[in-house]
Amino acid sequence: MAKPSVKGKGTVDSPWVLKTPPGTSEYKMYRDEASDPPALVCIVGTTKLSYHLRCLEDLHAMLKKHGDWMLLGSADEQKPATEGTVEAWARSPKNPVGGGTD
Repeated sequence: MAKPSVKGKGTVDSPWVLKTPPGTSEYKMYRDEASDPPALVCIVGTTKLSYHLRCLEDLHAMLKKHGDWMLLGSADEQKPATEGTVEAWARSPKNPVGGGTD
């Protein structure tokens, strides 16, 4: 499988331009290391979401420990996440930062 190309450098001035899983919409993300705490910023339309930047390392460690494929999950924020997905782990109070978002 070919690696998908990603536009942008992941900075505020040149954010990554990504596509939603169905490939129908674009969104932007960038690293904001000057934020306190450092953040991973996601912009979808006019909505700006901010996550602890450490989430990338925390997720990598969790996936290595899990040792196999894991579904991402895609529940609406007002609905519960499907158990056993990355999304459920991210929302869990048992993850390294206690779940949720800033």
